[in-house]
Amino acid sequence: MNRFLGFRNKCSPFSFSRYVHSLSFATVKAEEVSGSQPAEVLNLVKGKWTSSSSWNTIPDPLNGEPFIRVADVDVNGIQPFVESLSQVPKHGLHNPFKAPERYLMLGDVSTKAAHKLALPEVSDFFAKLIQRVSPKSYQQALGEVFVTRKFFENFCGDQVRFLARSFAVPGNHLGQQSHGFRWPYGPVTIITPFNFPIEIPVLQLMGALYMGNKPLLKVDSKVSIVMEQTLRLLHECGLPLEDVDFINSDGKTMNQILLEAKPRMTLFTGSSRVAEKLALDLNGRIKVEDAGFDWKILGPDVHEEDYIAWVCDQDAYACSGQKCSAQSMLFVHENWSKSSLLHKLRDLAARRKLDDLTVGPVLTVTTEVMLDHMNKLLEINGSKLLFGGEALQNHSIPTIYGAIRPTAIFIPLEEILKEDNYELVTKEIFGPFQIVTEYKHDELPLVLNALERMHAHLTAAVVSNDPLFVQEIVGNSVNGTTYVGLRARTTGAPQNHWLVRRR
Repeated sequence: MNRFLGFRNKCSPFSFSRYVHSLSFATVKAEEVSGSQPAEVLNLVKGKWTSSSSWNTIPDPLNGEPFIRVADVDVNGIQPFVESLSQVPKHGLHNPFKAPERYLMLGDVSTKAAHKLALPEVSDFFAKLIQRVSPKSYQQALGEVFVTRKFFENFCGDQVRFLARSFAVPGNHLGQQSHGFRWPYGPVTIITPFNFPIEIPVLQLMGALYMGNKPLLKVDSKVSIVMEQTLRLLHECGLPLEDVDFINSDGKTMNQILLEAKPRMTLFTGSSRVAEKLALDLNGRIKVEDAGFDWKILGPDVHEEDYIAWVCDQDAYACSGQKCSAQSMLFVHENWSKSSLLHKLRDLAARRKLDDLTVGPVLTVTTEVMLDHMNKLLEINGSKLLFGGEALQNHSIPTIYGAIRPTAIFIPLEEILKEDNYELVTKEIFGPFQIVTEYKHDELPLVLNALERMHAHLTAAVVSNDPLFVQEIVGNSVNGTTYVGLRARTTGAPQNHWLVRRR
């Protein structure tokens, strides 16, 4: 049974049908993609949408039915993509001295794309398409579309060429100056994961295009239908078909393209293991956002208990914990332990259900793996299950995916720091799973020691308005983005944030 009840909102079936038929760029109807009406995803190379000799069938994450067919490029079909990248000059499609009118063209594309994504029927279409392939609540999916729209709004009109602003420095004598310009790499590749099917690839793709690069984009095939439809929208907004190549393939095939085409830069978002391999294969011509074991510290000042409990629930369990910035470990000050915070967090987590996709399939970790990891943690002295720890019931999610209740495990701080435990406790589980611990005020050095030993620093939160406490934490830790204050969170970065990996 298809339990995709998250569609029950805002638009009636009649109005949605009317909306879909008005979407001239769309080749699918989000609500109709199913085992009985499978969608197809094509590739784009040299300005043409192309099929393939082989097809990769994607199972519906909610019931296992084969509901999307992806034209899969194998190693025998990579030559057009290699040629397309190889034909791009190092100085790019445009730069401050070449084809500057393209800056204006891309500003116009951004204006039109922002306008389209602001239309309720368009934002609703993409939100529901995201839900079909990467199940999350409607508000989470719509929020992803909203952030993408705001990004386009930021680069309307002249903002693209303003992004390419240069600088000049006076020289030593008359007639001498130093000038610096933003220069493209030329041929580049972008590889993105499943968890944000539109936000991550759009923001990375458009940044590459704005500065004159020719990207080859590969999105995880499980969700690539979203970006295929987005590219069709961008073409309708005036983006030349030749400006972006789009490929569906397995990792081995994409790796071969990288080795043969030799792009001058690759932007990779995904697992640490693959990132390390690519860094070696590409001789360092890569920028990486990989894993994140993200911590949150609740400081000594206890305020806004309901709000902070809600944020903790969102950070740990929204999108079923499948965010690289998801809250992985919560350090609770002894003052907070005297409050009802953990009880409220438990109650909030218990409200999450599959019917509205506030909890749902975990696409990279099976139920067995998550529960096995939990059982190993519960063998640590003093550990206990706070809530969750069970598989979801009464569903048809295929066994290749995970399905567990939002879970929190308490482990004493002194046990976390032991050599035999630390690696196990700080293992990232890309699902609705977090570690909770408590610290006394004089144990802050132990907390800082735990932070120092971590190796994947993406986001963090210091929930406190105590300036001395905040200074102590921020001054003795390192992260790509650290949120500070009573409203601090680890997830939900708006479009004006740059998440930088620190390793």
